[in-house]
Amino acid sequence: MTDTILPGALLDVENLSLAVTATGTKVVRGVSFTVAPGEIVGIVGESGSGKTLAARSIMALQPPAIRRTAGTIRFEGRDLAGLSAKALRDLRGGRIGMVFQEPMTSLNPSMTIGRQLEEGLAVHQRQQSAEGRRAQVLDMLRRVGIADPDGALGAYPHQFSGGMRQRIMLASVMLLQPALLIADEPTTALDAVVQRDVLELMVGLTRAHGTAVLMISHDLSMVARYTDRIIVMRKGEIVEQGRSDELLRAPRHPYTRALLSAMPRRQPARPIPPVATPIIEVRDLVVEYGGRRGLFRKEAGKRALHGLSLSIMPREVVALVGGSGSGKTTLGRAIAGLLPPSAGTIRYAGRPIGAGGAEWADYRRNCQMVFQDPYSSLDPRMTIGALVGEALRTVPDMGRGEKAERVVEVLSEVGLGKPFADRYPHELSGGQRQRVAIARAVVRRPAFVIADEPVSALDVTVRAQVLELFADLQARHGFSCLFISHDLGVVEQVADRVVVMQDGRIVEQGDRDTVFDHPAHPYTRRLLSAIPALEPAGEGGVRLKWRFDDAVPVAVPS
Repeated sequence: MTDTILPGALLDVENLSLAVTATGTKVVRGVSFTVAPGEIVGIVGESGSGKTLAARSIMALQPPAIRRTAGTIRFEGRDLAGLSAKALRDLRGGRIGMVFQEPMTSLNPSMTIGRQLEEGLAVHQRQQSAEGRRAQVLDMLRRVGIADPDGALGAYPHQFSGGMRQRIMLASVMLLQPALLIADEPTTALDAVVQRDVLELMVGLTRAHGTAVLMISHDLSMVARYTDRIIVMRKGEIVEQGRSDELLRAPRHPYTRALLSAMPRRQPARPIPPVATPIIEVRDLVVEYGGRRGLFRKEAGKRALHGLSLSIMPREVVALVGGSGSGKTTLGRAIAGLLPPSAGTIRYAGRPIGAGGAEWADYRRNCQMVFQDPYSSLDPRMTIGALVGEALRTVPDMGRGEKAERVVEVLSEVGLGKPFADRYPHELSGGQRQRVAIARAVVRRPAFVIADEPVSALDVTVRAQVLELFADLQARHGFSCLFISHDLGVVEQVADRVVVMQDGRIVEQGDRDTVFDHPAHPYTRRLLSAIPALEPAGEGGVRLKWRFDDAVPVAVPS
């Protein structure tokens, strides 16, 4: 599908095709689009749609195994195919900048922040003095919200949070005032509040400098909020593109409608049968990390959880939300017995659990965990059948044949079936591996499951399938669940009750509808206001709506 070339387009991609050099397999086919000066264009699509390859090819940064087979890329009127290696180096950073998904992979861990930010200026602005470059770096660090710019110059990337690292990455790119910024999933790993702060900063900086933006993302709500136009890609092709509001309101292509319909939606509240005894009861839980011992003194430890108390009822799904560093995962791991509490008690079915004994063994059998990244939690040397069946090793009075039948049964329940039992984790897609992780957690028919960011790494449609599967298994087997997530849309769909954490403390908890519609704590309101919602608008379309209608306009940094 082609797009009308805008008069005076900054970037003009026409009939671009990319293929694997060894096999000739096309991974991008006939892609055409334009970006005007100062325009913000979003590219959306699932993994494997070709959006990142198409964007990287603009700077000739596609992998060595991928080559361009057709098409032209013109930037500021020049055909980039004819540029020399030196001209391309001058273009990268100087006129076209790129912000990557994970800044820790693009920031050098062995170089200070000051050296890394000054490096681009030294390459592209050789006439400037060292003092001038330092002053320019300090000014940009202030503009991106670094509290101590002078101190940051001598610090290393690992000394900053994910949000601060992304701000530093953005500062390094915008220092050179490029005409085009390519942002490849710039906020995927960030929590809601930090995500919004970084995007507001990025849009403000680019507006101040008149920089155009090509934003690659699978987050439709954020793309809808910040872009002028949206390009939808599927299997290496553009299936639809147009103005953001028009495309969302009346999508023409079935794939676009499928993407929009896969967005999380609030389900009717489920009736939870009243039970006197909670399945999990946490009282005054404290977790502290011990300090390091130096030559003459021991550094003070850090308290991660400050006397938390909560309960989870049978068949209930309780969502744990909060920003990065709020203690969500620490609480989940402490309840699972993977972290020793410093103080407080954890009860299972009314009985305290200790560090051993029959009660502890019974609890470990009935408490299972689904991790965020299944690939790192599945042994690559074991088959899927062995991985799922491993959880049944200590089940008493269950023969080998019964265990094999249970493995096939649960694989069928998660939509995989018997043929997958002989495969290995690397032979499965990300969504299939997450289904295996869920199967391994429920194969013992546990009473309680902890799901730690179980769908954050999945595409929109795969995420919808896994959430539907999880809800079906929970309804069928009746296990309780602690669902840890920073994705408020997902929480709104799956949770019966919501617990909000900030700085190791619970600041608010209540039933889902009350917390989402009438938040009592300022932090909860800020968290919910950070992410726009997409509401159904009929005919397969959606409309953008900020929660509470109190979104702050995009600020232009001074």
